[in-house]
This record gives sequence, structure tokens and C-alpha cells, in this order.
Amino acid sequence: MNNVTNRNVMSHVLSLPPEKRAMFVQLLKQKTGQQKAELSGIPSKEDAWVMRYRPNEQARLRLFCFPYAGGSASLFRSWQEAVPADVEVCAIQPPGREQRLAETPYTRIKPFIHDLAVAIMPYLDRPFAFYGHSMGSLVSFELARYLRREYGKLPVCLYLAAYRAPQLPNPNIKIYHLPTEVFKVVLRADGIAETLLQNEELMNAMLPTLRADFELCDTYHYEEESPLDCPFVIFGGMEDVRVRPADLEQWPMHSSAGCRLSLLPGSHFFLHSARDMLLAEIAQDLHARLDALAGIELVHAQ
Repeated sequence: MNNVTNRNVMSHVLSLPPEKRAMFVQLLKQKTGQQKAELSGIPSKEDAWVMRYRPNEQARLRLFCFPYAGGSASLFRSWQEAVPADVEVCAIQPPGREQRLAETPYTRIKPFIHDLAVAIMPYLDRPFAFYGHSMGSLVSFELARYLRREYGKLPVCLYLAAYRAPQLPNPNIKIYHLPTEVFKVVLRADGIAETLLQNEELMNAMLPTLRADFELCDTYHYEEESPLDCPFVIFGGMEDVRVRPADLEQWPMHSSAGCRLSLLPGSHFFLHSARDMLLAEIAQDLHARLDALAGIELVHAQ
């Protein structure tokens, strides 16, 4: 881009509402990640799944964060500042984005969960919790069930945001296979700015990953299992037209340890517009989890 174009783009970004501005930055990071991957040509390592922006080997609990469709680990880069000091934020980086953009993204959830479990296991040497947003909620829920089945491990809490209870049918038509212009109609409805949708280079870089993520969700088939013995905190956006409160109110059947619902201002991507409120609730809950862990540790020490 020349300097005039750069100024025009920056002017447009600064004029966007917080949600759209954050999503624009995500798209640019994806593009930058593709360029770096093409230059390096280095295959990703297994630990590329888990981004630890501020490693803390003394942490008493790890919070793993799972992005929405098309999102990446950098969504959660700044979250460390908002959680208790004894908590380490670990952001999950699936293939097909940022430094892994040259890798093929998953289109089915079962192989995704299997490979993610293998990658995350070395980090489960202490208590842990999951936060997932939209597609990330589905992934973190199924990962928790997989870890229970295969390894006998459970998170201390699941924070699930902006995704309907998994047993509910998908009310939306499957779009991942549709022509690009039709696919863009859905992205436009989700709040992607028109300037971005008309940027052919950016869309060409991003659409394969977005299509794959939508396909992973659209082809998901719920299989019944017993409830997880860990508490759930469910978050929803008050103005979310895609996931309504009635869709969130069906989550309690999946937890035998309690489930509560919290509605925050904003639409589907309220983790941007209501970031401080969301993180304040999560931080408060994590403090309670840490206090409970301290009590358990004290009993074991006696």
C-alpha cells in the first residue's frame, strides 16, 4: 500500500465501532501471519497450538482461551492483565491463522479435538479452565468431554460464550460451500465492514479459514454423554441475533456441578465491545476457584 492508501485505511479503522475495529485488526494480523509463514517455510511445532504471551511457571491455574470462527490466539493477548496473578492465560492457535496461516485448517471437529488434546496435555500439569467464544465454546466443550474420556481430566470451570447448547439443531443454513459473494452476505450480517469485504486480497487470504471454521461447526453432530462434573458460566450478548437467551438456557443439562447465565451488552462479538465487563466477571470467578483450590491444598497438607 502507498502512504495515501495507508492513511485512508487508518482513518476508516479509527471510525469503526469497537467490535468492527477489533475484527479488522484480526484480519490484518491473519494477512501478516500468512506473509511471515510464506517467508519462513518452517513447519509449525506441536506447541504452536498454545500461545503463552506471558509464561508463568508459578501459576496455580491456567486459563485456555479458544477463538471464534476466523479468530486467532492474539484475541486474548491482553487478557493476562485482567486475570488474577496466579492465573496464566494460554491462547489456543488453530491451524490456518497468523503464524500458522500456511497450514490447512480443520473442517471436522473430531480430528481437531484429538490433535488439540495431544498438544495441550503437557500444559495440564495443574488446574485449568477453558474460555471459548462462539466456535471456541463448541471446541472447548468437546475438548473437555474428550479429556474426561481419554485422560480422566476435567477443567475447574468452563466459560462458554455466544454459542447455543450443543444438542440444539443449527437454525442457520449451511453456508461454507456457497459462492464467495453469498458467503460475504453472511459475513456482512455478522458485522464485517463493507470496506473489508471489498478488499479482494484480504478476503482471498481469509476466506479459506473462515469457510473451514464454518464447515467444522455446520457438520458438527452432537453425541449424548453424561454431564461434566465441573461448573459452567455461560455468557451471551443482549443484542446477539444469532444466539438468543433461549439457546443459552439449555446448557445446564451438561453440567452436574452448576451452571449460571450472564448476559452482557453487545451483539455476537461482545468480547470486544463489553471486554472489561466480561473479564471482570471471569476474574471474579477465577478468584473464587483459586480460593477453593487453596482450601483443598490446605486439607491435603494436614
